[in-house]
Amino acid sequence: MPWLYLAIAIVSEVVATSALKSAEGFTRLVPSLLVIVGYALAFYFLSLTLRDISVGVAYAVWSGAGIALVSLIGWVLYNQALGAGELAGMGFIVFGVILLNIFSKGAH
Repeated sequence: MPWLYLAIAIVSEVVATSALKSAEGFTRLVPSLLVIVGYALAFYFLSLTLRDISVGVAYAVWSGAGIALVSLIGWVLYNQALGAGELAGMGFIVFGVILLNIFSKGAH
């Protein structure tokens, strides 16, 4: 279950972060609510994750996956270009997260 909780936390955070642009400084109701609810869910499910997965590993997976997914959403929804440097950087992040999961004991 901790990996499912982490996945829910990541998706919630990505939805919230992606909605920030549309919230326009919290002047638009629906995107603003997505931001608030998304971050609340993200931190709740991250807290459940930390019962079983070490904070370093959980945060590395959260941030790595979040960076990649938010960048992809920015590219798809907001037409934000991703150059070779950005793509390479995200590739290194994903590779680092994989290494952490392979070599981590996952202990508290």
